[in-house]
Amino acid sequence: MSAIPPTTTTPDTALLKEAADWVMALRYGGAAERDAEAFERWRQQSPAHGEAWARAEAVMGSFAQLPAGIGKNALGSLQQQQQQRAGRRRSLQLLGALLVAAPAGWLAWRQVPWQEWSADIATATGERRTLQLADGTQLVLNTATAVDIAFTATERRVHLRAGEILVTTGHADPSPTHRPFTVQTAQGSVQALGTRFSVRQLDGAQGASRVAVFEHAVQVHADSGATRTLRAGEQADFTATAVQPSVPVDASATLWEQGMLLARGMRLADVLAEMARHRSGVLRCHPAVADLQVSGAIALGDTDMALALLERSLPVRVERLTKYWVTVGPQ
Repeated sequence: MSAIPPTTTTPDTALLKEAADWVMALRYGGAAERDAEAFERWRQQSPAHGEAWARAEAVMGSFAQLPAGIGKNALGSLQQQQQQRAGRRRSLQLLGALLVAAPAGWLAWRQVPWQEWSADIATATGERRTLQLADGTQLVLNTATAVDIAFTATERRVHLRAGEILVTTGHADPSPTHRPFTVQTAQGSVQALGTRFSVRQLDGAQGASRVAVFEHAVQVHADSGATRTLRAGEQADFTATAVQPSVPVDASATLWEQGMLLARGMRLADVLAEMARHRSGVLRCHPAVADLQVSGAIALGDTDMALALLERSLPVRVERLTKYWVTVGPQ
């Protein structure tokens, strides 16, 4: 897998250090409205200033995407230093060094998620992969997905560490004894009852998984012990403490396997969030256009083309700070 190529211009060290200063001021300094206006004036001084800020936000975003035990410690360390006497300068020196040293690969955090570093099987951003397991099960990995596979004498287990999978359980298990097929997530597990289903590890601070069943049934087990059986045509989210009531599953929910998203009156913000899973870098939606309704088929394999189509069909403008930093806002 190749890293994202560097942008055409690289901010100089002085601008990167200024960007680090603004990160600390805006995130931890309780910046007032006049500070925000001053920041905007700084950011818009030149394309190089914009590049420096893009790098700063990408590096801070990388911390947020790390596992809680790593990302929180890193950000917490910066915040603690910021609150200590003379800590601001030490924090700026650390963050400034990160910005100056950050290679293109660091800024490709969305393309190479941390789970991929040690997972058995993984896909990059925008990649999909189909596998045939030893028992005949078909496993399809969506974009930015990482799984571990463990078949033992007593069970068949797939650990979904990130992303989304589509499972069609097989009937050719060579084991002489019955081995249940289970998908493990950070919040619990999903046991197949001879079925076709998808499991997605959702983003967000609270942590949740989503299960959608297309054939037969599955049994969902939250870590707390809560359980629920879902049958064909049903889906539900679950956390470590509860399994939510089921809702009807969208018949087009598996179109991602063919690289498509079918929108039927979807909010633009939700459409862009789905597209963002399939492209490297940052794709943002301005609040002023977030609730615009989108209907149509969107090719996830060419998100630049999809953005162009959205710009032609909706009262929006696509602004590109760089190829990897895109905002969709009002015209």
